[in-house]
Amino acid sequence: MNVNSTQDSMEGNAVRVAVDIRHLTEAQLAQLGVSQIAYVRPVMVNGEQGFAIHAADGTPMAVAGDRDLAFAAILQHDLVPALVH
Repeated sequence: MNVNSTQDSMEGNAVRVAVDIRHLTEAQLAQLGVSQIAYVRPVMVNGEQGFAIHAADGTPMAVAGDRDLAFAAILQHDLVPALVH
């Protein structure tokens, strides 16, 4: 079982919400990690090797010239990088 914290807007207190990941809908599963994870995959852009950065749901965010730069950009935006090949 996964337990998430959310903020109580009235008093600023954390509220614990239990979520059973075995019962997520397809839409909920697609949103899992979207705001925390980005992945990098090699791509060809105008005949040159590049590294595409995508949100966890597959939304394209950027292209970098090399893998290290792609990972640095992800970390700079407080996301967790993952390499997809």
